[in-house]
Amino acid sequence: MRRAVALIFCSLASTSLAGEFHLQPPIDCPLGEDQRCFIQQYVDRDSGPGATDYRCETLSYDGHKGTDFALRSLDEVAKGVPVIAAAPGRVRATRDGLPDQLLTAQNEHQIEGKECGNGVVITHENGWETQYCHLRRGSITVRNGQTVDAGTQIGLVGLSGRTQFPHVHLSVRKDGQPIDPFAPDATSCSITRPAEDLWIKTPDYQPGGIISAGFSTQIPDYDAVKQGRAGIDELRLDSPALVLWGHVFGSRPGDTLRLSITGPDGATVIEKDLALEKAQAQLFRAIGRKTGGASWFGPGQYRGDVALIRDGTVISDTTIQLQVAR
Repeated sequence: MRRAVALIFCSLASTSLAGEFHLQPPIDCPLGEDQRCFIQQYVDRDSGPGATDYRCETLSYDGHKGTDFALRSLDEVAKGVPVIAAAPGRVRATRDGLPDQLLTAQNEHQIEGKECGNGVVITHENGWETQYCHLRRGSITVRNGQTVDAGTQIGLVGLSGRTQFPHVHLSVRKDGQPIDPFAPDATSCSITRPAEDLWIKTPDYQPGGIISAGFSTQIPDYDAVKQGRAGIDELRLDSPALVLWGHVFGSRPGDTLRLSITGPDGATVIEKDLALEKAQAQLFRAIGRKTGGASWFGPGQYRGDVALIRDGTVISDTTIQLQVAR
C-alpha cells in the first residue's frame, strides 16, 4: 500500500492540484507555539518502510495518509474543541457511538475495521473529498446528505478509534486517492517549503516542540501529564521535593531537552540537559531535588525553563512560575 501511495503522488504531480481546491484547518482552535492546538503528524512521504513528512522531518509514521491536529491535553476533550468542515461540500457518511479511550492491547479488538473512530466524510466539487476522524462520541452535528459551508461545526475533537492522543485526523483525497495538502504536487519531501499548497492560509510548520510543562512535588505519572493535571501553581515549605517536567512532541535522535529551575534569589537550583535518543511522537522528562532541610529551599517565586534543542539551536521553549508559600 505504501508503494501505491508513492505512485499516486508521482502520477498526480504531472497536473498541478494547487489552486484547484482550498482548505482551512479542520479545528476551531489556534495553532502553533504556546497555543491550545498543534499539528502532531503529517502525511508520510516515504514510499519505503520509514516515515518522512513533506519537509523531510520525522513528524509522521509509516503509511500515515492524513494530518493530525492535536490538543495539548486530554482535559481539552472534556471542554469541547469544535471540528469544522475544511471546505464547502456535502456530507457523504458519518459514524458515531465509539467510546473515547486511549488505544491499548486490551481494547484494540474493539476498533478493528473502525480505526477512524467516530467520523465524518464530506464530498466536494471535482472529485475532492475530506475525512475527519477520532471525533468525540455523541458530538457529531451533521447528517448524511447535508450541505455544509467551510467552517461549519461537524463535531468535537475526541479520542475514538485508533489513537494515543486527542486529535482530529484530516484525510484529503482526489478521485479516491490520498493527497498531502501541504505539498499536493510534490513527488518527494523537500527541506524547503513548497511554492503552493491547498491551504487558504498555510499553518506554520513546527518540527517539534513543548506541549506543556509544570512543577510538581514528585515525578508525575505520565497519564496525569497527558490529562493536563500534573502541574501545580503553589508549593508549601513542607513539600518533599521540587520537580520540573516537560511534555514534548516530535523528538529526533540527538535532540536535547534542557530543564532548569531557578530560585527566588536568581540562583540555579538544578539544571540538566537530557539526551533524547529516538524519534517519538510524544514523551516527557523530569528533574528535581528533595527539599527537606535544604538550605536552598525557601519561600518565594521559582522559575522553570524548558527548552527543546536540535543541532545546537533551541526550536521550542517555555517558562513557568511557581510560588512557594511560607
